[in-house]
Amino acid sequence: MFRRVLVANRGEIACRIAATLREMDIAPVMVCSEADRGARHTRVGAETLEIGPAEPRASYLNIEALVGAAQRARADAVHPGYGFLAENAAFAEAVEAAGLAFIGPTPDQIRAMGDKRAARALAEKAKVPVVPGAEGVDAAALLKAARRIGYPVMVKAALGGGGKGMSVVHDEAALREAVESATRLAASAFGDGAVYLEKRIERARHIEVQVLGDGKGKAIHLFERECSLQRRHQKVIEECPSPAVDEALRERLTYSAVALAEAVRYRGAGTLEFLLAEDGAFYFLEMNTRLQVEHPVTELVTGLDLVRLQVEIAATGALPLRQSEVQRLAHAVEARIYAEDAARGFLPQAGVARRVRWPRAPFVRVDAGVDSGDPVPVHYDPILAKVIASGHDRALALTRLAAALDETMVHGVVTNLTFLKALVRARAVEEGAFDTEWIEREFLAGFAALATAPAPDRALAVAALAETLAPRRGPQDGDASPAAARLAETFRSAGRWRLPGLD
Repeated sequence: MFRRVLVANRGEIACRIAATLREMDIAPVMVCSEADRGARHTRVGAETLEIGPAEPRASYLNIEALVGAAQRARADAVHPGYGFLAENAAFAEAVEAAGLAFIGPTPDQIRAMGDKRAARALAEKAKVPVVPGAEGVDAAALLKAARRIGYPVMVKAALGGGGKGMSVVHDEAALREAVESATRLAASAFGDGAVYLEKRIERARHIEVQVLGDGKGKAIHLFERECSLQRRHQKVIEECPSPAVDEALRERLTYSAVALAEAVRYRGAGTLEFLLAEDGAFYFLEMNTRLQVEHPVTELVTGLDLVRLQVEIAATGALPLRQSEVQRLAHAVEARIYAEDAARGFLPQAGVARRVRWPRAPFVRVDAGVDSGDPVPVHYDPILAKVIASGHDRALALTRLAAALDETMVHGVVTNLTFLKALVRARAVEEGAFDTEWIEREFLAGFAALATAPAPDRALAVAALAETLAPRRGPQDGDASPAAARLAETFRSAGRWRLPGLD
């Protein structure tokens, strides 16, 4: 087993990885940029090395600096976390060339599965269903393919993720413009301007399957996660298991995921992402060759530590457990807390988290990257923490998550907490009746109306809404102003909320 592991990341995921390493009696070596001096992740390691200025390309994306830090710290291995260089084949190669273990897949696997076109080809070869699509060397070829596939289609960057370079188009005029735009963005963001088309699946859900592979052709799954609650292709709330997946569908989904992982002889932890259509058909989208942000819901449901499993596979080259040993013990739901202003188009925020209070309740877990007094720099992803709740069924897990969000407090920097409190109480969320575009199609209008209203109208709108949901606890008819009544109706149209936490 390793003695010292360099954590090539920052924030909540670096803290999360360090916790398991300490539990395994492995010394976590942390890194930081100038902007992160004294940050929470630098306080939980055995040692912290500064690797460069605030700008990510000079620090957390600097392969030479990170490998050099690992060598100076006499580390045995490197854990990349997620984001930054976690899915960078050149980084994995540099780590292994330096004589260190890379806690993740092989460089070749990162390359193959990181290129969505290559991943689609591998999925087809493994007889895993894929979304109808096409690639081409120029816009003309893609236009011809779109006519064959049928509109609407999705234009996607071949590399990268997070929705960058992705757009929906409904006709040829829009397709030409989308291809040009996606090509420019992909070249800038990922160093490769290649794009491709996929048939757009209307009102689809986003389901992903967690897999583990030994690198020799054996893989297992740890069930599926529901990731359909998204805004601009970014996940907001995730859960395990999915309310849309029954046992028969689960068996087919997980079989396909394991088949593809075994076909590429996958090593370590990875996630196969699928679109689930309204008719129950599912299609492979891509594979994330790293730990996912939402991995805690799988951990709470199975009782397994994914970081520990990653480390054990990297150290031994063997799977630490059999498929028959993986059990579904609970339901879990996670909310991502970001430094962003939901009332102003979700603009990223920066500042100092002057006072922070994380929930402390049974069956609630918090993976946090900040404590009271910690800075929130402008240079990096604005995720501050994840709040995760579990229960013996979905309803209880959601109730516990709502209560945990009510207990959470972050002063000094604007967060999306109010948005999350409303979202987790929406009727469609409670009923599991949503798809990947539900938030933007049906929820945001009502939330925005209430969030941006003048304070007096906002208070009256909450009271008017309370009256309709719990008549004996709200004002009598006629107490709310016409403006407040309209706000309440707009808010109500986006879903039904319980009362706690609305204010």
